[in-house]
Amino acid sequence: MNSLTPRGRWIRTAATVVCGVLLLGGTLFGVDDDFPFGPFRMYSTAPDPNGDAKDTRVEGVDAAGRTVQITEGNSGIRRAEIEGQEQTYVSAPSRLSEVADAYAAHTPAAPALTTVRIVVRWHGIEHARPTGSYRDQVIAEWTRP
Repeated sequence: MNSLTPRGRWIRTAATVVCGVLLLGGTLFGVDDDFPFGPFRMYSTAPDPNGDAKDTRVEGVDAAGRTVQITEGNSGIRRAEIEGQEQTYVSAPSRLSEVADAYAAHTPAAPALTTVRIVVRWHGIEHARPTGSYRDQVIAEWTRP
């Protein structure tokens, strides 16, 4: 049977102490970017039981005036990619032209989009239960010149 040498025990103890200090420091002062030594807020917080729930979607309007839901299937762009760069689209709505181009590339037989917008649907929540009410908010919109 092999046993640890005193040096081996010291190294393991030191590594345990260092990890413990990093975890404690990350817990007290860390942010999401410090994960795994900092908190991962996605799992450490709870939403307001009476706050509205956010549901983001991307939609386009074609030349005939029809509204088209933009999905990964018809554009190659995942909703998470849009949500992750939401502030960039709000700051520079002209970037939504790239979504229209991706839609045209993935659905060449469909009419071209003249408008692309990011819409947030706020679902009403009371006592952690949906109320059935909602309101839509357009947070970014691009229209073909």
